Amino acid sequence: MATSPALEGLTDAIGFVAGALLGFGIGRLTGLDVFAPGYGLAAIGGIVLVGLGGGTGLQLARAWRAARRRD
Repeated sequence: MATSPALEGLTDAIGFVAGALLGFGIGRLTGLDVFAPGYGLAAIGGIVLVGLGGGTGLQLARAWRAARRRD
């Protein structure tokens, strides 16, 4: 079954945003705040967690689509 570009974009966006929000939440729980003033260790750590979470969510969304395509 072929996946439409709109569905691919939508699932990529949902995966990215969900992962970024999860990374943001983990950062807040561990004291790494993206919105901390300046570019201290807490702010940079929070930015890294949001980026890693977003990238992981995107890859999970793509893996989910690939698994559905095989079935």
